[in-house]
Amino acid sequence: MPRPLGELEDTVMTRVWNWNRPVTVREVLEDLQQERSIAYTTVMTVLDNLHQKGWVRREAEGRAYRYEAVSTRAAYSAALMNDAWAQSDNPAAALVAFFGMMSPRQREALRDAMRIVLPEVPSEDASRAAPREVPEAAPQDVPEAGPEAMAEVTPPGEAAREHGR
Repeated sequence: MPRPLGELEDTVMTRVWNWNRPVTVREVLEDLQQERSIAYTTVMTVLDNLHQKGWVRREAEGRAYRYEAVSTRAAYSAALMNDAWAQSDNPAAALVAFFGMMSPRQREALRDAMRIVLPEVPSEDASRAAPREVPEAAPQDVPEAGPEAMAEVTPPGEAAREHGR
């Protein structure tokens, strides 16, 4: 699992991801200098660190390198979410809390993603497969999920299999 990027690493990677092509230290430097004062060697060090961590690959071009993202920002975000979820001692409660923090727009994006991931669900059953509306709630307002709460977040049929029924 990837460690979260530091602030400057994320700033640099955002440019690499947005440009979606091999970039030089000079290109990143010139773009960053529109927002802040930063040295060439700092950007070079950050890109070298990102290369060593496996975030970018590089190819020599003369005396310089061109850097290119190894994966997408979406893949990075998904890996961070997956790791955070995997570290929970109660994944169901973590999901309930996460869904409770989502805006209506984010919940709609979740529904769209579920339609892509689970396309075999017939349209008349879509209401059962789509995530339920979860009221806005702070994480501390979400109770720990016991077996009863698991039934609330477990898809129909899965709860019976989990309990050997």
